[in-house]
Amino acid sequence: MPTTNGHGPRRAVLYTRVSTDEQARSGYSLAQQLEALREYANREGYEVFEEVQDPGQSGASLERPGMDRVRDLVGAGGVSVVLAQDRDRFAREPAYHYLLRREFEEHGTKIRALNDRGDVSPEGELTDGILDQLAKFERAKIAERTRRGKVRKAKEGKIVPASSGPTFGFAFNEARDGFVIHEPQMRVVRAIFRMIAEERFPITTVRCTLEERGVPAPGGGRRWFRSTIRKIVQNDCYRPHTHQEVARLVAPEVALRLDPEGRYGVNWWGRRKVTQKQVAENGSDGIKRYRKSYNTLHRPREEWIAIPVPDSGIPVEVVDRARAVLEDNPKPSAAGGRFWELSGGVFICGGCGHRMQSDRKRRSTTADRFHHYYKCPNRRPRPGVVGRCPGSRKSHKAEEAEALVWDFVSGLLKDPTRLKAGLEKKIEAERLKVARGDPDREARAWLGQLEEIEAKRSRFQDMAAEGLLTFEELGAKLCSLEEAREVAEEELGRLRARSERLEALECDRDALLASLQGVVPQMLDELPPEDRNRIYKMLSLKVEAIPGGPLQLSGSFAREAGVCTSGTIGCWGPTPMCPPPTPPYCPAGQPTSLTWA
Repeated sequence: MPTTNGHGPRRAVLYTRVSTDEQARSGYSLAQQLEALREYANREGYEVFEEVQDPGQSGASLERPGMDRVRDLVGAGGVSVVLAQDRDRFAREPAYHYLLRREFEEHGTKIRALNDRGDVSPEGELTDGILDQLAKFERAKIAERTRRGKVRKAKEGKIVPASSGPTFGFAFNEARDGFVIHEPQMRVVRAIFRMIAEERFPITTVRCTLEERGVPAPGGGRRWFRSTIRKIVQNDCYRPHTHQEVARLVAPEVALRLDPEGRYGVNWWGRRKVTQKQVAENGSDGIKRYRKSYNTLHRPREEWIAIPVPDSGIPVEVVDRARAVLEDNPKPSAAGGRFWELSGGVFICGGCGHRMQSDRKRRSTTADRFHHYYKCPNRRPRPGVVGRCPGSRKSHKAEEAEALVWDFVSGLLKDPTRLKAGLEKKIEAERLKVARGDPDREARAWLGQLEEIEAKRSRFQDMAAEGLLTFEELGAKLCSLEEAREVAEEELGRLRARSERLEALECDRDALLASLQGVVPQMLDELPPEDRNRIYKMLSLKVEAIPGGPLQLSGSFAREAGVCTSGTIGCWGPTPMCPPPTPPYCPAGQPTSLTWA
C-alpha cells in the first residue's frame, strides 16, 4: 500500500457537501467550500489529489455517492488527509465521525475540518467530540423549536404551508397562513362530486372524462389517477361543517374568529410523519445506485389538528352521497385480476433501477378484455423533475416477458447439477461481499463506540450527583448519548443482516434442491404463477430491462448453465455452439431477447 510517511507528496482529498436540493442547484455553497479548502491546502503545502462533491446529500447517513468515493480513495492508499470546511460536512452524527476516523487511520489518513478546535491529542479529540455533541444538541433544539412553532400555528387555526403546495381547489392568501378558493380548480372538484354523487359515474369513467376534457391534474400534467379522485372525495376540506361542528374541533379563540352563520371545511394537520433516508443498492452491472427510502408513521386521530378553511360550495349531502358510492365501489386490485410473476422486485428498469410497475390496457375485442404490461414507473416526465429515468419509455408485454424468463428458469431447474453449481457460485459471491470492507473491524469499532457511550453515561451521572451538571444539562447529554447508541446499534444490525443474508441464501439453496428431487419435469411447466415467483426470489433472480437492448438476467445460477436456441427464446449463455458476442445472436441469425448480466 502506498504511504506518505514523509518521503512522498502530501496528498489531500477535498470533500464538500450541501444538504438541500436548493443549495445543490445554486452551487454557491459548494463553490464557497471548495475555495476555502483550496486556500487551506495551498497554505499547508498539500497536493490536491481529488475534489469530491456531494450536492443535495444529507449528512444523516453515510450512504452518499461522494462519501463512497472518498472512502474508496482512502482505501486505495496514498491519501494523507481528507479535508472539509466544517465537521458536519462529513456527517451530522458524531458516531459516524468516530467510524470514519477509525477507518481512515488504518490507511494512514487523517480526517480534518477547518473548524476543528482541538488537535490529535486525547484532550483535543475530547474537545472536538464535545463540540460535535453540542452542535448535534443545537440542531435537535432547532428542529424541536420548528416543530413546536408549526404545532402552535396549526392550533391557532393557521395553515402550515407544505412543500407540495395548497390543497387542490385552494390557494394561499397573501400571508400564506390561510386558504382562499381557487375557482378554476374548485369547479373541477365540484364536477367530480357531481359525476360520482348524482350521475353515479364509476371512478374510471370520471378519470377518462377529465382526461378527455384536458383538465390539468393536481400534480400537473393531464393524467388523472383513480387514487387522486378517491382522496379528493374523502378530503374534509370539501365537506362543509357548521360553526358548531367546527367549534368542537378547534380552540375557543379560533372559533370566536369564525362567522357563526358560515360553513367551513376542515384541513387536518399532523395526520402522519414522513421520514426520508437514502439507501444504496448494487445493480446487476456492479454499479451502485442510490434511492430514497420513505417511512410513514400514521398518527392517531386524536393527535390531528383541525384548521378551518373556506366553504367549497358543495352541499354536505352531495359529499356524503359521493362517499357512500365509493364505499360500494371498492378499490380494484392493482394486479388487474392476475398474478404478476415478475413482481416483487424481480423485474427492474435498467435505466433508473426502480421496480417495474404492472399496467393493463383495454382491448378493442371482448375475448380477452385487457393487454398486460410491465413498465417503468418513472418513464414519463414528472412535474418539476427533469430526466427522472434515462432509460427507454418502452412497455414490455407481460405474457411474453414471463414466458421468456420461465422458459430459461424451468430449463435450469430440470438440470439440478447445473443449478447447484450456480447456487454455489452465488453464495460464494455473497460470501466475498460480506468479507469486503472487513465487517469484523467495523463491528469492533461500533462495539467500542457502545462501550464509550456507556462510560460517558456513567461519568455524566457522577457529575450530576456531584452538582457539576444540572438535571436539564444531564437530560440533554443523556438524550444525545441515546441517539448515538441507536446509530451504533443500527449499524451493528446492518452488519448482522449481511451474515443473515448469507445464511438465508444457503437455506434457500438446500430447500430448492430438496424440493426438486423426484419432481417430474412436466410438473414444472404446470406450476402456477405464485410458485414461479417464489422460485425466482429463491434464485435471487433479477430481470433488468436494458434501454435499447435485450432483457438482462442475473441471479443464483452459473453462466455455463445456459442453453442456446433459436426463435423468440434467444441465447441464454455461452455454449460451444453459441459464443457470447455483443449483442448475442443465435446460430439462426436472429437477435436474442435475453442476455447475461
